[in-house]
Amino acid sequence: MSGFLRRLAGIPWRNIFGEALHRSFLVAQGFCAVHIINEHLLSIAIVRGPSMLPAMNLAGDVVAVDKVSVKRGRVAPGDIVLLVSPEDPRKVVAKRVLGTGGDAVTYPVDPGNSDASNTVVVPKGHVWVQGDNIYASRDSRHFGAVPYGLIQGKIFCRVWPVEGWGSIDSNK
Repeated sequence: MSGFLRRLAGIPWRNIFGEALHRSFLVAQGFCAVHIINEHLLSIAIVRGPSMLPAMNLAGDVVAVDKVSVKRGRVAPGDIVLLVSPEDPRKVVAKRVLGTGGDAVTYPVDPGNSDASNTVVVPKGHVWVQGDNIYASRDSRHFGAVPYGLIQGKIFCRVWPVEGWGSIDSNK
């Protein structure tokens, strides 16, 4: 047993512990950097469902989301945004912005059954959002203008599927 203790005492524990601590701090810094980038600059999201057909796939698209534009107030009609659902705050939905504060927006009241339309003026600090597929979308036609603060980011690029890679048309 004394030979074992001698070998154990000869191990450079201080160097090993120092190196382990150094690498742990590097990993922690990496996680912090990813968190900052994801929360404040750019993130990745999965968008699925019928409301944004044909711009987005029914089965789901992986998209890149710009968070800086929203913080700088650079959201304009035509942009597709991720926002907290006004109906269920646990959900995040993707919709196209049709109008911002002060804009007059005309929308179909019941697109499947009549040609009737309604016009509203979007209040300051709000946006009017609609899904591209007006027949299968719950949007501002149902819950009214959405406070700008509910917008989490502006979708600017489809990442997956690969055949759809590239910028997303904001001029629909």
